[in-house]
Amino acid sequence: MTTRSNGPAAGFRWLKKGFSVGFRHPKPLLGGAAFLVVACLLPALITVPMQFYAATAGSPPNAATFVGIMAVSMLISLLLVPLQAGYLQLVDAAERGLPARALDIFNPYRQGEALRLIGYGLAVMAVYVAIIGLVFVATTGGGTADWYIQALSAQANHQPPPGLPNGFGIAIPLFMVLWLLIVGFLAIGLGQVALGRRHVFGAIGDGLIGAVKNVLPLLVFGVTAILAGIGLVIAFAIVAILITLLGKLVGAWLVVVLLAPLYIALFMGMFMVMFGTMYYLWRDVCGDDLVPDIAHAITA
Repeated sequence: MTTRSNGPAAGFRWLKKGFSVGFRHPKPLLGGAAFLVVACLLPALITVPMQFYAATAGSPPNAATFVGIMAVSMLISLLLVPLQAGYLQLVDAAERGLPARALDIFNPYRQGEALRLIGYGLAVMAVYVAIIGLVFVATTGGGTADWYIQALSAQANHQPPPGLPNGFGIAIPLFMVLWLLIVGFLAIGLGQVALGRRHVFGAIGDGLIGAVKNVLPLLVFGVTAILAGIGLVIAFAIVAILITLLGKLVGAWLVVVLLAPLYIALFMGMFMVMFGTMYYLWRDVCGDDLVPDIAHAITA
């Protein structure tokens, strides 16, 4: 499978098109984003009570509780992968002028593709764990896991958290650099397995190679995304302050009524931009390898 490198300006173009795709196809993408937001928030109803119980039990969390929370979180994350692939297929169908409905994000489950996509998600998790483990072992000597258990124990006993392990300060900059490669790897890999119909390990290989080939545009994308995020946070904070001031004049209920839809709209917009950007990143690196007939089969 051919993977292409792009010029630095491609990083800005991916983000720009990610922002504009929602304006071109608001109905299916907003609806699909709403379903995806709900699907991502529902698991919190399971994991948050478990974490709250572990933190307020009055005794240090044991290994079984910790493993249980991690296992539930991992299982839920895997079940969400087909929905993420379905949303990427929805973006592709809308951009190609094919029929696109919000409910199409569930197509991978309806069309029997869920197991392959869950397998891809499991393989990606293994890659993440391997990368994180290598970085932390190389920088902290493996003391991060003990520190995390101690931090949970301190939280449960209402004590100050322990000091960071030696080498932790070096690990953070490394992860900031790796984050750019992981963004490219995830976008390309998910695009290949969801749209290019690549097998799991082929998609992972394409994602790794494609990310390495496009380090410069990914760097431009990272810087642009940070600047855009800062602008968005400032704009959201101004609106929130104005609503809060208005609520003091009218009533606190007005703050809830106005801020709740604003938060929901923000999450939906973030999903649209994120998956729109991932789609165009994948398309520039591997997209021309997609056979036209497959695109029609995706929306069937």
